[in-house]
This record gives sequence, structure tokens and C-alpha cells, in this order.
Amino acid sequence: MTAATKRAVNDLEVVEGIFQRIAADLAMIIDRPFAVSETRVERANARAVGKGQVHISFKLCFKLGERTAHGCVLIPLPDAVSLAAYLMMVPDDAVKSHRTTTTLDPSTKDAMLEVGNFIGGAADAVVRSWFTDEYSIRAEGCQGVRANVRPALIYQEGDELLVGRAKGRIHEYPEFEILLMLPALDGMRAP
Repeated sequence: MTAATKRAVNDLEVVEGIFQRIAADLAMIIDRPFAVSETRVERANARAVGKGQVHISFKLCFKLGERTAHGCVLIPLPDAVSLAAYLMMVPDDAVKSHRTTTTLDPSTKDAMLEVGNFIGGAADAVVRSWFTDEYSIRAEGCQGVRANVRPALIYQEGDELLVGRAKGRIHEYPEFEILLMLPALDGMRAP
């Protein structure tokens, strides 16, 4: 196996592990199924965009020693709202109406931040298992991102990113694309 092939296999395993851990942790908290499938990954030199609709960017900060890098998980707004509503124990029928909202009330915003904390914790657990506690990851809030616009990150244009894409499905709602952008972890070395 060549070094490039080995790196691609590890990239996929790390990204798939993060997606699966996010889904498992959130499914447990919302008490509804959250499935992730068809994971794929690529190395890219630009931030990916969430296509066709508004997305919520759950921001992540990666730390290695004194060095930091940033990434995010992008989830379409209706599905992010569903996660927040279920976290607030909103009944299924009311979640359906919440999914159509374009303005978030303060309690939904707070629940969305808590969803981000679970996403950060899931990413931290998986990355630490692969990189033996070299890295720590924490959530750094969330924000809405217009359709077909790159999410705002502390990021140097042209730096290498891992971009993961997968199909997600929460409870009985339609499938959606979930995106994950990570700094190229093997390239992030301590100063």
C-alpha cells in the first residue's frame, strides 16, 4: 500500500468515525434515530459549501500544543432545527412545524449551541482515539450560512482540509447531506 493510499484510508476512517459518533451521541440525546451512511472524503484546498439551502455551521476548534486550527460540521437548517427541537423534548408533530422556520427563537438558539457541544465532544473523542490525545477539540458556537456560500472559519485560503460528506437521516425526515471540514490533521504539527 502506498503512503497516499494509506492516508486516504485513514482519512475515510477518521471522518466516518466522526460522523458515526455524532449520529450515535445525538440519537441517544434526542431519543430518535439518526443514521449516517455513504461517507466519502477528499483532501481539498478550499472550504466546501452547503448547496441549495441555508445550513447551520457548527464550528470546531482543534488544538495541538499552542497551535490551533478550525473546522466545522454543516447541517441543513431544517435538520439542525429538528435536532434542537428534539433536544428541547418538543413532540414529533410540533417538530414538523419547527422545520419550516427561518427565524430561531432564543430557546432554539440555546438548544442549537448544545447540539454543537455534542458535535464537538464526538469529534474530540474520535480524533483523540486516532491521534493518541495529541489533539483536543471543542465546539466554538454555530451560525447560519446561506445556500452555496462557504462557512466562515479562521482559515488560510489554500490550506489543506479534509472534507467529508455523508447522507444523514433524522427520525422519519428525508435524507440530507452532512458536511465535515477538518484541518489536515497529519499536517498540523506542534511548532
